[in-house]
Amino acid sequence: MRIFLLTIIGLITSTIHGQVNIDKLSHDFGNLEAFSERFVDIHLTNKGTKIAYILRVDKPQNVTYLVSSSAIQIDSVATLRIQINSKKTGKFNYTINVYTSDKNDATKITLIGNTKELPPNQQGDLTACPSFSARPAGNKSSTFDLTILTIDQITKEPIANVAVSQLQNGQQIWANPTNKNGKIKRETSVGYSYFYATHSAYHPAEKGVYIDPTRNQVVLELLPDPDSSGAIAILEEENTSSEELTVEITIDNQLEEQLKKSDGTLPNTAASNNDTVSLPISLSSLDKDNFSTDYFQPIHVVFVLDISASMKQGDKMELLKFSLLELVKMLRAEDKMGIVTYSSSAKVSLPTVSGLAKTTLEEHIQALKASGMTAGGAGIKLGYKQVAKHHITDGINQVILITDGAFNHQSKDYQRTIKKYQKKGIRLSVVGIQNKSTDEKLMEEAAALGGGRYIPIAKLLDAKQNLKEEIRHLTFRQKK
Repeated sequence: MRIFLLTIIGLITSTIHGQVNIDKLSHDFGNLEAFSERFVDIHLTNKGTKIAYILRVDKPQNVTYLVSSSAIQIDSVATLRIQINSKKTGKFNYTINVYTSDKNDATKITLIGNTKELPPNQQGDLTACPSFSARPAGNKSSTFDLTILTIDQITKEPIANVAVSQLQNGQQIWANPTNKNGKIKRETSVGYSYFYATHSAYHPAEKGVYIDPTRNQVVLELLPDPDSSGAIAILEEENTSSEELTVEITIDNQLEEQLKKSDGTLPNTAASNNDTVSLPISLSSLDKDNFSTDYFQPIHVVFVLDISASMKQGDKMELLKFSLLELVKMLRAEDKMGIVTYSSSAKVSLPTVSGLAKTTLEEHIQALKASGMTAGGAGIKLGYKQVAKHHITDGINQVILITDGAFNHQSKDYQRTIKKYQKKGIRLSVVGIQNKSTDEKLMEEAAALGGGRYIPIAKLLDAKQNLKEEIRHLTFRQKK
């Protein structure tokens, strides 16, 4: 016993220099209804100089949890997934004690909410904490059957003929309408997925969620659109005999319908600013898909991408990838694009290539993964160097930073870099991916300093159009 205790003490002592940051100390589940998600992911980041450990998690009986890894490597993230399994309706307030090797005392996490309805099945999949890596014994070792249910957000009644798309790695996997019971059943693969649902009588709904065989049902709630004249469409009986329907639906079709309601400006969806980013009237008069050399100059753009641990949370990487993949479709032979990534350090992830190297660009974007800390200043400097190295004389030379927050926590050296290259005609724009309002001002200041604009992306419609419109805005041949 003495040897065992000494071993434990030695382990804790050896990792005491670790500094584990927990991204949230409280979470409000709100009102939990029958199909509401009942789990939350807590991210623990090791910002110390040595490996750290999750030693123990103390929790109430009505709570289950999983950890992605008990060991947290330097500049890496471990995820603590906590599931609430209340046995009765009413408000709850749970305290979770998380013991990590860098602290003597537990870190307390408070979970509150109100269980309005219990899940239809209080056993099995809906109450088990969703696995990070479970695999089914189905047709393929990496796939399983997923059920999508679309319901009215107010009445909770199923909605038929809702066009639903599933995206993984920024690309559409499939798209189908729901049947008369508001359901779709499709084979899919384990991982983080993004779902987008549209119906003529409802506002669009979108949701990002980790799915696996133990979390194989996704509920999408659509809010009725009072301005819509369309009635709720019901599929014909002969078309609803099968759970799986094959029709021509694409994410482009769905988003196109939403764009028709736009007035030609980029909606600024950042939390603290409801203004719009106006386009020149002559540019607005052009078709939004027009990127011909008659109207638009060539562009050499290097993207500086934040792939730090915070980008791993929620929908951020999906929106980043979808935005870039949409832009790649638009690039021409005259255009050039490169990618610099930064987390704990910055590197040239993809040297500048032609706009026609679409397969190379797409494969590289899809392979992006998030981890580590934030070294945005170094990323900006490296991005400018890449643009200067492959500078074009007959077009626009641009750096575009894409981040979810404060992109340089260490210093403001990047400001001198921005000023230096702005004088050389290389500009900077900043794209914010679901960023906090507290970080927005910093992004706007950096963009203004670089002679560019701040572009918000908070949802899929933004990802579809905002980055492309910024490129068109930058390259538009102004009439003299």
